[in-house]
Amino acid sequence: MALVPTPVNRKFSKKSTKSNAEALYTRIVRQSRNPVFFEEYGVADTIDGRFDMIVLHVFLVLRRFKIEGKPAETLGQSVFDTMFMNMDSSLREMGVGDLSVGKRIKKMAAAFYGRVDAYEQPLIDGDRVALSAAVARNLFRGEAVKEGVTEAISDYMLATWSHLSDQPLERFHLGLVDFGDAV
Repeated sequence: MALVPTPVNRKFSKKSTKSNAEALYTRIVRQSRNPVFFEEYGVADTIDGRFDMIVLHVFLVLRRFKIEGKPAETLGQSVFDTMFMNMDSSLREMGVGDLSVGKRIKKMAAAFYGRVDAYEQPLIDGDRVALSAAVARNLFRGEAVKEGVTEAISDYMLATWSHLSDQPLERFHLGLVDFGDAV
């Protein structure tokens, strides 16, 4: 899922694309912080757990854009850039030194792409078993979880993917997204 900026529909300016990407990212973060993921599913309420939930939701949105091709590439790139600018800012707020921020961002980007690789084909195939295995490896890092949790998250991802696929691209270009229910 290589993200490279290209011109989008001319009715969306660079400024509005950036602003709408920021609005989308805010909605992604809000959804990824839904207490059900942490309280019911047992995702670790840590920096890593929160990062993984954001990555999961950014992946779903960017995957939705990928099926649109060129009309959504610029918006997708802007959402991706917004995510990593936010990560950079968060690291700095946590007191990570300037010299270390770049290295951490590179590790986060590698983690992002690793998760995209793990989730993409099972999502496309609707393969709940493979997606559950990817969730167990990436979201829970192979640690034991309550029975049915990875399957429940996989079901959520598949349902959310379907829900996102039904939304017109114009909604996303306006900074709007509806993830549906988290349970």
